[in-house]
Amino acid sequence: MSGCAAGHDVDFSAKALLLPAEMKPFPPELDLNRLRVFPLAERRSLSRVETLLVDPSQPAAACGPGELAMVEQCATKIIAARQRGASVMLMYGAHLIKNGAHRIVIELARNGWLTHLATNGAGTIHDWELAFLGRTEESVKQNVPTGTFGAWDETGRYIHLALLAGALQDEGYGRSLGRFILEDGVTLPEPEELKNSLHDEPAHPLAPARAELLQVMLAHKLPAGRFQVKHPWKETAIVAQAFKLQIPFTAHPGIGYDIISNHPIFNGAAIGRAAAMDFRLFGRAVDGLDGGVALSVGSAIMAPQVFEKSLSCVNNLRLGEGRPIVQGHTIYVVDIQDGGNWDWSKGEPQKDNPAYYLRFCKSFSRMGGEMKYVQCDNVAFLHHLWHRLKAE
Repeated sequence: MSGCAAGHDVDFSAKALLLPAEMKPFPPELDLNRLRVFPLAERRSLSRVETLLVDPSQPAAACGPGELAMVEQCATKIIAARQRGASVMLMYGAHLIKNGAHRIVIELARNGWLTHLATNGAGTIHDWELAFLGRTEESVKQNVPTGTFGAWDETGRYIHLALLAGALQDEGYGRSLGRFILEDGVTLPEPEELKNSLHDEPAHPLAPARAELLQVMLAHKLPAGRFQVKHPWKETAIVAQAFKLQIPFTAHPGIGYDIISNHPIFNGAAIGRAAAMDFRLFGRAVDGLDGGVALSVGSAIMAPQVFEKSLSCVNNLRLGEGRPIVQGHTIYVVDIQDGGNWDWSKGEPQKDNPAYYLRFCKSFSRMGGEMKYVQCDNVAFLHHLWHRLKAE
């Protein structure tokens, strides 16, 4: 047979091709259904809610004059943004939870200074474990060799149940988990009810969610009815209080990133469906950022990666509608790293500069508006910001 772009004859006969029967067998997947999981209470946790939480009413940790000037500037921008009805988004990493900033974030949200909260999968997991058990965090170094890192029954089981059940109400990750904590559990429908709905409405938008829940209930012998799961520390859970305040809270996990993958009930479809809904909700906040403020606090990967894709989506839709792109926004990136010893007010460095590869700076420097990098402890920055805004 001829016609190859290079002008050579190519033999496409069956003899010349490697047929499926002759191919090397593809390696099988790991059977995660065989994972052994253990009661969460048996885990040696490194953090306790009684000693972890920072009291917003107390003085904030000391910061230098440069950091305090940035706090003052950020507060002024937030005040102006709220006066014009623009978004003020807080995107944060899991260490903000492990460092005990729950009450500070909740107070900022409760008093109207934040309009949208977003974190990664780990941020929700630590938040949930503290609400449920009052303890969180484990030694990765010690537990990986024993195969126990992340292998905690309640964490994987209950967060999955929250997402699977929440999907039936057309709720994403943040709302599903917030409701689960605030209402102390979830009610699962009868399997027959799910089967009938799939039979009667196979093309319904919720059909995939119904099928996933049905499969999980049958595979893991989960009974219908109420799963009562007490959360004694729900008042300190950011995701729960955001649900109570009806402030959008979105979670942006990765499949295989988080310890809820280390459980027989692991369901990438449920996690992905919930996270996809949250990505769309995140975009609604980005669409309100004209003259607004985006705070990225201690998030090296999630915040810059999700924000840049969402902003592109929003600008795409706006241009299609004949509207201008998002503009006039200010982005504050807060981290304890030195920013690569680069002055990010000058834009991004060349590729031969190591600072170019700091994703949490580089991505945000490309997002239009004005980007400010603040090298500061995450809790200290938000604590000082809260005191400054509270004075208003």
